[in-house]
Order: sequence, then structure tokens, then C-alpha cells
Amino acid sequence: MIGLWVAIGVVVLLLIWFVAMYNGLVSLKNNRDKAFADIDVQLKQRHDLIPQLVASVKGYAKQEESVLTQVTQARNRAMSAGTVNDKIAAEVALSGAMSQFSMQMEAYPDLKSNQNFMQLQNEMSDIENKLAAVRRFFNSTTRELNTKVQKFPSNIIAGMFKFSEEPYFDLGVVQREELDQAPKVEF
Repeated sequence: MIGLWVAIGVVVLLLIWFVAMYNGLVSLKNNRDKAFADIDVQLKQRHDLIPQLVASVKGYAKQEESVLTQVTQARNRAMSAGTVNDKIAAEVALSGAMSQFSMQMEAYPDLKSNQNFMQLQNEMSDIENKLAAVRRFFNSTTRELNTKVQKFPSNIIAGMFKFSEEPYFDLGVVQREELDQAPKVEF
């Protein structure tokens, strides 16, 4: 009789442990999804601002049409991306196009003195700062989920219920290479 109660107790403890592990994984996945929803809000603001910025530049920079086209195309791909992973890839490409756009605009002093352009550029800078903050939070929640998916014994439950490692929202290869190069200083 005591053996039966011990066996029942062990089964109940294993069941409680199993449920706790599963619920922990679900919570981490939901935290990651919520973090990406915060990114999505900032991305929407960024996507809405880009056409205004491009329009204000067109009059000043006719010869930069290819850069403006790249930005517009990258924005369209980012807006039409469906999954979180597709959105991450598209946004990395858009960030690269916007970086190139910003470098090109440095060559136009008249443009930099235009109030409308300066206001749009300040708004874009503010959005980029907010994006950086929410990306850090997203990457933190992704790290927590990935750690739980990889660690024993939660990796057993993660495998059973198809929880997998998720990608981080990083700079991408192109922007990483640009940042790894020493800046050019000209006087």
C-alpha cells in the first residue's frame, strides 16, 4: 500500500514538473511574440515615415534615384513580409538601404538646411532609437527562450511540442561588415 502511494506521488510530481516546464516554454514564446509586436509598432511608424522622407529628398537629389528606389523597394518588402523571421530579414535589408540613403544625403547641404527634411530626419532618428531599444528587449526574450529550448531537461519537452530555437533580430551580415570597418575621417 505504501509503495502504491509512493508511485502515485512520483507520477503526480512528474506530471507537475512536466506541466511547469511546458508552461514555462509557452510563457517565453509568448514574451517573444509580445516583444516582436512592440517592434512591429515602431516598424509601422518607420514605414509610414519613409515615403515622406523620400519625397522631400526627390527634389534635391535627382541623380540619387537608384538609392531612393532601393529604399522604396526594401520598404515594400518589409511591409509585405509575413512571418517574424521574414520580417527580420526584410527589416535588416531596409536598415541597410536606409543607411546608404543617409550617407548619400550627407552630400546635399541645401537639403540638410530644409526644415521639413530636418524634422523628418529627426523623427526617423527617434524611431530608430526606439527600434534599437525594443530590439534589445526582443533579443533578450529570444535568448531566454533559446536557452530554455537548449537546456536539459526542458529540451525534452521542447522537442516533444516542437518548440525550437528562434533567430535574433541582428544587424545582418552587410551592416556588420560596415561596422567592422574603421570610419573614414576627412578634414
